[in-house]
Amino acid sequence: MRSERGQAVSLFLVVVTTALLIVAGLVIDGGQQSAATRRAHLAAAAAARAGVDATASQRLAGSHVDAELAVRAARASLASDPTLEADISLESGGRLRVTTRTSVPTIFLSLIGITRLNSSGTAEAQLYRP
Repeated sequence: MRSERGQAVSLFLVVVTTALLIVAGLVIDGGQQSAATRRAHLAAAAAARAGVDATASQRLAGSHVDAELAVRAARASLASDPTLEADISLESGGRLRVTTRTSVPTIFLSLIGITRLNSSGTAEAQLYRP
């Protein structure tokens, strides 16, 4: 009788401990993913802004806007963070679109086989009016 009771308590502790580790993983690792998503979005917005700012004098002068200059400026803005991957494109309607991607390692979720969490951010800025 006594050994059955001990086995039931041991099983209960294993289940509760596992559940607590998964919840801790969702909170801590999810918080890291949320911070990485915010960082990716802010970097994309800063890069799009840098691209538009690089061509401001051309727009003010009323001359042709050098889209390649805007793309280079956006890329240069992202060069300071090697953890970000980026796609920079000129969309229809004269919009500069910047998409950034990154991933963060997990702490607790790695216990159940999830080793990295992905994050991304996107921003657009109006480069010129068609």
